Formats: sequence, C-alpha cells, structure tokens
Amino acid sequence: MNFEQLFESLPDAIILTDSEGKIIQLNNQAQALFGYSRDELLGQPIERLVPDHLRAKHVQRREAYQAEPHRRHLNTGLELGARRKDGSEFPVDIMLSPIAGEDGGVTLSVIRDLTDRRKYEEELRLREEQLRLLVESIQDYAIFMLDAEGRIVRWGPGAEKTNGFTAEEVLGKPCSILFTPEDVARGLPEAEMHRAALLGRTEDEGWRLRKDGTKFWANVVTTAIRDSTGKIRNYSKVARDFTARKQALEALLLEFSSVLIASVDIHQLLDAISSSLRRVFPCDYASLALFDATTGQLYVQALGEGLPDEGAPAVVPRSGSPEGWVVTSQKVLSLDRIEDSGFHSGLIPYLAAAGMQSACWLPLVSRDRVLGTLNLASRQPNAFRQENCHLLSQLANQIALAMDNALAFQRITQLKDRLAEEKTYLEDELRTEYNFEEIVGESPGLRRVLKQVETVAETEATVLILGETGTGKELIARAIHRLSPRKNHTFVKISCAAIPAGLLESELFGHEKGAFTGAIAQKVGRMELADQGTLFLDEVGDLPLELQPKLLRALQEKEIERLGGTRSIHVDVRLIAATNRNLEEMVKDGRFRSDLFYRLNVFPILVPPLRERRGDIPILVRYFTQKHSQRMNRKITDIPQETMDALSSYPWPGNVRELENFIERAVILSPGGRLQAPIAELKAALSSPSGPSTSLEVAEREHILRVLREAGGRISGPDGAAARLGLKRTTLNSKMRKLGIDRRDI
Repeated sequence: MNFEQLFESLPDAIILTDSEGKIIQLNNQAQALFGYSRDELLGQPIERLVPDHLRAKHVQRREAYQAEPHRRHLNTGLELGARRKDGSEFPVDIMLSPIAGEDGGVTLSVIRDLTDRRKYEEELRLREEQLRLLVESIQDYAIFMLDAEGRIVRWGPGAEKTNGFTAEEVLGKPCSILFTPEDVARGLPEAEMHRAALLGRTEDEGWRLRKDGTKFWANVVTTAIRDSTGKIRNYSKVARDFTARKQALEALLLEFSSVLIASVDIHQLLDAISSSLRRVFPCDYASLALFDATTGQLYVQALGEGLPDEGAPAVVPRSGSPEGWVVTSQKVLSLDRIEDSGFHSGLIPYLAAAGMQSACWLPLVSRDRVLGTLNLASRQPNAFRQENCHLLSQLANQIALAMDNALAFQRITQLKDRLAEEKTYLEDELRTEYNFEEIVGESPGLRRVLKQVETVAETEATVLILGETGTGKELIARAIHRLSPRKNHTFVKISCAAIPAGLLESELFGHEKGAFTGAIAQKVGRMELADQGTLFLDEVGDLPLELQPKLLRALQEKEIERLGGTRSIHVDVRLIAATNRNLEEMVKDGRFRSDLFYRLNVFPILVPPLRERRGDIPILVRYFTQKHSQRMNRKITDIPQETMDALSSYPWPGNVRELENFIERAVILSPGGRLQAPIAELKAALSSPSGPSTSLEVAEREHILRVLREAGGRISGPDGAAARLGLKRTTLNSKMRKLGIDRRDI
C-alpha cells in the first residue's frame, strides 16, 4: 500500500495546511465530513471550515501555533467547533502535527467528529436527571438513604411528607431518630441494617415516629448497596404509611419503586415483575415482548410459570401481530374474546390453543422510546375491564422505566466486564518474564531490522515478522507498538501454538454465555481487547485453516462476532504477526490461505538468527551476565576470553533465547566473580551427530554468505559470487532476496 492509498483509507479526516493556513491537501474522509469536494477546499483558508463566531479566535490560535509549532494529540480535552458546507455546526477533536514542507511549515490536522459522543453524554445526563425527578416525584413513599454507619445522607420529598422532618433536620443524623424509643433500646435500627447486609434486601413492618411524636405503622424495604468490591456503600430505604392499609396496587408500586432503585439485574427484575403482577392481578399468562429495532421483531420473555413451553413462540413479527400493533400505536389493546381478535400471528395462536379467553397488551414506553409490550391473558372472558386496564397501564409505566434502567445497567456492566478482562490481561502481561528486556546488539543485520521498525511503526500497516525461534520476534513487535500512534492503547498477545485449536477461536474472538459446554459466562476475546491498540499474533503459521477466513474477515471488515453470538462488534486493531515457518511453502501445500498470507505480508521484517549476528554475541553475553547476576545477588565481573570465544563460535540453534538460558545456568554455576560457563556442553553439541540439524534453506543461506565474503561482497564479474557459485547474476540476486541476505550483513 503506497502513501496515497494509506492517506485516503484513514478513518479520520486529514487536512494539510501551509504556513498561511491554506488547505493544500485533504483525504476522502475530510470531504465526506465537511460536505465539500476536494476542488472546493484546495487553496482555501482553513477558517472556511470554522463557524463564523469562532473564526477570529481561530486565526489567533493558528498564528500562535505557527509561531511555536508542536504536536498536539487527540483526547487532550480541547474540543472545538467545525462547520459543514450546509452551515451545520458540530463538535470536533483535533490533533495537530507540524511537518517540514518545501515552502515552509506545513501542519497536519487529524479531525474527529464528536457528535455521537456528545449525544451519549447528554443521554447519560438526561437518564440521571430523570431518575432523580422520578424519586422526587414519588410523594407517597418515604425514600431516603443511609451511609454504611446508618446516618441519613439523602432525604427525599416523600420522606419529609411522611415523617415531617425536613432534609436540614435529619441529614447527618442516625436513622434511630425515626424509631420509637423501645425499638431503639432493642437495637432494631442496627438489626435492620444487619439483615439487609446479610440478605441484600429485607422488608419489615413496625411503628415509626413522626417529627411531632406521633406514631404510624410503616412498611419498610431496606436494601444494601455494594460497590464493585462487595463492600457496602449505602442502604436505601423505602417506607410507606400502612396505618390505613391501601389497596394492593400501592403495595405493588412500592415494590416496583424499590426494584427501580435497587435492582439493576435484568433477571432479578423479571422475577420481581412476575411475582408482583400475579399478586395484584391474578392471570393465567404473563410475558414481555421486547422490541429489537435492528431486526424489527419482538422477543418474548415469559414471566413465571403457567402455560406449557410447547408451541410458545420465542420471536414474533411486528407486522400482523397484536404485539406489533401495540408497539406501533403505543396504545393499550384489550380483547374480551381472543377468537374475535382478527389477528392470526404473534401470541394469538399460542394463547388460543392454550384455552385463553381474553387478553390485554400494554405498551412499554420509556423516554418516548418503545421497549416492547406487557402481555397478559386469562381463561376467563372479559377479564380486562377498563378499570383493570387503567391499573395495569400504571404498572406498565413502572415496568418500562425499570426495564430501561436495567438494560442500561446491563450495557454498563458489559463495558465494565470488558475493562476488567483487559485489566486482568495486562496484569498477567506485567507478571510475564520476557526473554530479554531490551534490543541488544550493534550488528548491521540488527540495525537494518530496527530501521524497518522505525519506518513502519508510524503507519497502520500490517507487519509480518519472520525469523527462527528465539530471535526476539515478540520484542520487535512490542517496539513497533511503542513507536506507533497506538502506544497509549493496549498491546495484546496471543500465541496460536500455545492454545489448543478448539479454544483458539474463543480466545481470539470471545464467546457468549452458553456458547458451548463450560461457557458459564461471557468472555471478551483478545481482538476485542486490542481495540484501538495492537494485536500480536505469534506463531501465526499454527493458526488452524478453518479460523483463517474468520481472521481475514475481521481484518478486512473490522468486525467480529463472538462465538455463539449474533451481533457484529466493530474493532479497530493494528495486526502484527510472527512466525518461524515458511508461509509461502505452506500456501503452496494448501496449509495456509493465500489471501490471508497476502494480507499479513504487507511489510515483512526478517529477524536474523544469532549465528549471523556473531558480533552481537559478546554484547549479549555481558548483558545477560549482568542481568542474572543482579537477580541472583551475584557479583560476576570477569568473563574469560576462552569462554567468550567458545560462545561466539557456537551456532546457537535456539538463538538469543538459548544464549540467555545458557548464561543463566553459567551464573548459577559461578560462586565467585569469574563466569564459569559449561563450554564443554557446546563442544559436545557441535561434535554430536544427533545435535541440532540445519535445514537445507539455512545451509544454502550460509553457503551463499560464505562465498560473498570470499568475493568481497561482489556479485558480478569473473571473480564475483555468481561466477563462483555457477549462477547467473539475476538468479543469485533472486535467491538473496528470498533468503533475506543483504550485502551489508557480510
């Protein structure tokens, strides 16, 4: 991929301006974002894209920036305004970076639209405000909150109305002021909190005191609220004056209010709705049909037991069903006789087959958004009279708000789980001991690799790191990540060889709860963890053939699906792969997909084996000796020349990893200040016929390098390496490229 293609394919809007603030280049995303064509913007001042009321200030800022150009990253908290061609304004975040141009200072601007983020923040603010207004609007319930020690920290209007105290009179005081002296002496305030701490939620009734000293009989629900560590943060209390018992509806609304405040788990909420509904309004069938705007269908969730599951629909269409009619009209639908409904899809056939005579569908609406329907049925005709439907409509409103809050909490929980997964992964990574901590060496081959790292790091290109086992491919991958624009995000590693093939798909893409036997919880995959960061796919040659098209799709479309899931998840991942295998040969043998190979082989980096970096061996020996001496509290200051010569002449089939392990063993065997390395093991390995064998490709590479050295690096001519090898110059050049031979390595 050349620079122009990369420039045009970047997901953010990119604009280049000269020293006078005139636009000299922009990508396709910039045209799409601002609504101008390229010709309309080239040569125009950048202030054309700034709202009128901000242009004067923008000119001042631009001139100040030109005077002292510096890199300003995204997400630094500085949000600005932009203007489209149609005059509409929108918030943006801008990264600035100075570039030296032919005509002076050139500024690169990366522009990101913040409209969606602003909408999300506003939605959260409105949700919190509506919940606050909801609590304050419930005047018939005494809703208040205690801290972990039982002191009153929040006091709602309902509590003031019921108990007679104002917030100023009770805040900071112990909740015992609301109990009778007898109950205080018996330790009832502490006992209520203790039971709530043990059970999570308790419901009690007893005498309570008003400000004027009169007593009233109260029903009190106490809920322990814990933080993510399980520690109790607060107690919420919902009380109701039951001196003169109200109708069952009030009891139900109290329970629903308690659920609203304290129950955010969707499954607990469904159980609470089921039990409460059947207490206040006996019916033979109850369910929710939750609307999915993406598919246009409604998903049925039965509430409690009653009818057999056989024949019960899990999904009903919006078109032609009573559930769909209610979702569309947002009106209550009550049928005195199901057989006369005129509907022939949805729940109607199931309810009729089960002997239901009458039914009622109520819309679940929260914040002007339809969540679905509450569906009730009875074996009795005319069970849903007008007064009953009025009562049920109030319940449906409470259910809708509770469902909306529970679904929002579920989304937040999923995000928290993902962050927890990422934290666990990073902690595991920090605990991992890598083969070496820094790139050590001065050989031309290593310098060439580091130059390639520096070249490719700033791009988004996929990198394929090639090299034998133990050459430090993971270290090169981490260096690319640290030098890339993604350095502030996660570097996630997965080894295709270390994970069983049956589990690799789950590790890579994640899975949903129940996707397979043993999947007891949702799992976030490594690719999702690496969103906005870098995914290092080690030993990619061991990736099972059946997983290769899924990886290719994820890289091309930037979307994945968890195992057992149906929802596409967008991921923005920079991939770095590594292997010690010959992928080209694997492609020819049908063991590796050619399309995936071409996708990975955008920028190959060949890490030379240690036998081609012999000049680095003394440096590595001293480095590893110092490293392991400090770790073992040894003081080794002398390395015999005989030992160094033996180490430098050994071919090290295991490369740097083998060298480090050997030095670590030598440090263990050295009680004094002189390194006592078991060099006899190296000599034995060299003379042993069963020692490490060299592949034909490695032998050919070594032979060509030796002839090149003898020819002084010359390829053509009578005394050149090509003539000595009996090859054409072009053939030798082709072999050198294939084997990764650079004359600078000689």
